[in-house]
This record gives sequence, C-alpha cells and structure tokens, in this order.
Amino acid sequence: MKPLIIVMMFFILGALFIISNNNLGLAEKENISSFSKMYVGWIGNLYSNAQSVTGYVVKLDWLPKVEGENQNL
Repeated sequence: MKPLIIVMMFFILGALFIISNNNLGLAEKENISSFSKMYVGWIGNLYSNAQSVTGYVVKLDWLPKVEGENQNL
C-alpha cells in the first residue's frame, strides 16, 4: 500500500510543479488543455528515460573479473 501512495504522490507533485512553473490557472479551458499536453509529455519522458536507464543497467558488467580469464570476451 505504501509504494502505491508514494507513486501517487510523485505524480501529484509532478503535476503541481508543471502548474506552478508554467503559471497555469486551471480555471480556464486553455490552461487545462496546455496542462494536459505538458503532463502527458512529462509522463512520456519519464517512460523514455526509464527505458534508457534500464538498458544501461542491463548492459553493465556485474560479475567480478576472475584472474587468468580471457579479458577480451
């Protein structure tokens, strides 16, 4: 239950940062539309960055080097 709350808080804080950094008053329809586009773009960037980080982590050599083993594999 706690991880779900933490994830929800992360997305809510992201939304609040988007609203405050762009001075969006959500009482106007134009601002709601702008906010929606920015928020979906932010989530898309999160997904893309998570893919990049995961790919980088998978490619790392996690096993220790053994002496006498061929290092050019």
